[in-house]
Amino acid sequence: MNDQPASPQHPAPPGSHVFSRSSYPEHLRISTILRKETVGGALLLLATVLALILANSPAADTYFSVRDYSFGYEPWHLRLSVGTWAADGLLAIFFFLAGLELKREFVAGDLRKFDRAIVPVAAAAGGVIVPALVYVAITATAGPEALRGWAIPTATDIAFAVAVLAVVGSFLPSSLRIFLLTLAVVDDLLAISIIAFFYSEDIQAPPLLIAIVPLALYAFLAQRFPTFFQRRAWAPWLILLPLGFVVWALVHESGVHATVAGVLLGFAIPVLPKGAGVGTAGAHGGDAVEVRPLAGHDDDGPLQAHDVAPDGLADTLEHRIRPLSAGFAVPVFAFFSAGVAIGGMEGLVSAITDPIAVGIMVALVIGKPVGILLATVAVTKTTKASLDPDLAWVDIIGVALLAGVGFTVSLLISELGFGQGTPEDDHAKVAILAGSLVAALTAAVLLRRRNARYREIEEQDRIDADQDGVPDVYEGR
Repeated sequence: MNDQPASPQHPAPPGSHVFSRSSYPEHLRISTILRKETVGGALLLLATVLALILANSPAADTYFSVRDYSFGYEPWHLRLSVGTWAADGLLAIFFFLAGLELKREFVAGDLRKFDRAIVPVAAAAGGVIVPALVYVAITATAGPEALRGWAIPTATDIAFAVAVLAVVGSFLPSSLRIFLLTLAVVDDLLAISIIAFFYSEDIQAPPLLIAIVPLALYAFLAQRFPTFFQRRAWAPWLILLPLGFVVWALVHESGVHATVAGVLLGFAIPVLPKGAGVGTAGAHGGDAVEVRPLAGHDDDGPLQAHDVAPDGLADTLEHRIRPLSAGFAVPVFAFFSAGVAIGGMEGLVSAITDPIAVGIMVALVIGKPVGILLATVAVTKTTKASLDPDLAWVDIIGVALLAGVGFTVSLLISELGFGQGTPEDDHAKVAILAGSLVAALTAAVLLRRRNARYREIEEQDRIDADQDGVPDVYEGR
């Protein structure tokens, strides 16, 4: 593969815009999300370090006692440990946002168009299949219990990955950031499907069927009165949240992992403003499928920064809830999930030499990026898709390595597969932390070497010669 980007004199083939910049509104939206995820990633790292310190200090007994303390309403089978509440309850908030983002991508984002969706979808699939196969190959002789962790290295933690970017000071171009986020969104969908189909046990049909009633009412209210819930900040908390909790409790009771309820609730929220269609302003069509011209906009005139329709309910709720997820829910889950009593150097050696740990680390550091890269190369060689002229294959390799940072969902799957606090779970968590660290450092080194080039791209992207509020590079998108 040639690491040199195509020159302006030799542009990418017609129609190949998968790795190119998206629209300016999409650029702004992605930038906003990633800024929030950067803060969340920093808190995630802090919570993880604090958990590891406490779990291996004289305060370990107190830490584990708090994690294992149970409370809740027993008749509804909701008397759960603090750690389980964090995994099943707080992570439902994280998965609710994943549901919102998934629906938005399919309704009004890059996943709506086949030519833009094919690469991140294929890359995400490759990033799930190859590491799973690598893990199975390494643990095949370790017994059936070890094979229960096959899905652990398949997840990408976008908050952790973005935190790495912030730490190394990378000016990763918008096209690569959007690719990384879209890949992570599809990755979440695959992870959710894996949890629902492979890590849900003893399914009880009655509560699952009953859950349809409050879910339908929730969806009806959200779809019928989106403006009401947007204009009155209290309304979602007093009307939609109680219905959502009932759905969550019934899904939990059914045996399906309760975080799936968060995704279903996210899917029920409308993406577009009521009465708005998906499209763009006249000649500014193309890939900016999420841009909707305001009434009175001149279809033949230049697209202005303000020529975008008001946010839909999904955007409003995402704006309100993402700080809660990134700033509280996910860090608290990490705090109670990442605390592993390593047992000194002897315990560390025992943990990382366990076939389960070896399988996870190799799958995250090698299997995940190889799967993403192979799928990406296959698609670009068999379709008209190609790299943006500003990018090189080494940039895709860097993002693929960064996708090997698996954390939140990997920790959850480890607990579902092995049981919280078991030796297998502890070894798996050590491997998740170690593998994610190695993947992050490797990606950081590679991407940092490209920072000079990324700065040049960023400076070009800021040029707005006509001073219309939209950088020139986004005109016509």
